[in-house]
Amino acid sequence: MELADKLKRLFVATADTSGLPHVTAAGEMALTPEGHVAVEAWFCPGTVENLQHNRRVALVIWDESKDTGYQLLGDVKEVRELSFADGYAPEKESQPPPQVERQLIVQVNKTLAFSHAPHSDIEE
Repeated sequence: MELADKLKRLFVATADTSGLPHVTAAGEMALTPEGHVAVEAWFCPGTVENLQHNRRVALVIWDESKDTGYQLLGDVKEVRELSFADGYAPEKESQPPPQVERQLIVQVNKTLAFSHAPHSDIEE
């Protein structure tokens, strides 16, 4: 949480039902009272569509200058709509730019180290 708070950026990876991955960026991450993490952004339609069919996600927080970071693997428990763009048009929601700011509530099941340098993501 400290690294995410310091960097103010992270990546959210989702996949559709066939396994095709999609990565988007978010600005901040916070801890919920239930021990989950909350991630907010104006997520693109591809991310929203993927989450309707596949709730598994990977969140990546990486400090490029120090080459240290984390990959949080988990399941989205809830998608909350926070705010709507001025002039919101429901019929255009599946097209860019995003019209709804959303919050993902993620139950983290596993935390792995993340870096550009060679490393292993196999648990011992």
